[in-house]
Amino acid sequence: WLRLLAPSRSQLLDLSSEALCNFPLPSETKMASQGATLQNYNNELVKSIEDLREKREELNRQILKEEEDKAKIQKELSILTDRLQKVNESLVRKTQARNEYDKTIQETEGAYMKILESSQTLLHVLKRETVNLTKKKPEQ
Repeated sequence: WLRLLAPSRSQLLDLSSEALCNFPLPSETKMASQGATLQNYNNELVKSIEDLREKREELNRQILKEEEDKAKIQKELSILTDRLQKVNESLVRKTQARNEYDKTIQETEGAYMKILESSQTLLHVLKRETVNLTKKKPEQ
């Protein structure tokens, strides 16, 4: 049985030309096997390259999407930055105006308190003078 699967070189030479043509030589069988193996490797390599290209394309789609998102966010950030600057400038102006109001109110309240004190002093003086005048007034 082994001889049929792997005949020796002398056995192969003894075969007739017809048998020789129909029976593959060991080197032909080995080459055919190697060819099939090579074809399998080639198929696997092509499939692997296709898989890599698909993964690359998916990654490229993700990159493009994120670049769009980034551009949108940068535009929104620019708009918000401008708004923030305007709000800050407005706050500075309004805070200065409020401080001026505070100063004016404080000065006005101070002056009003002086007026009240002066009025109170004037009222006391007036009452005292009225009492003095009443005492000095001749009786009728």
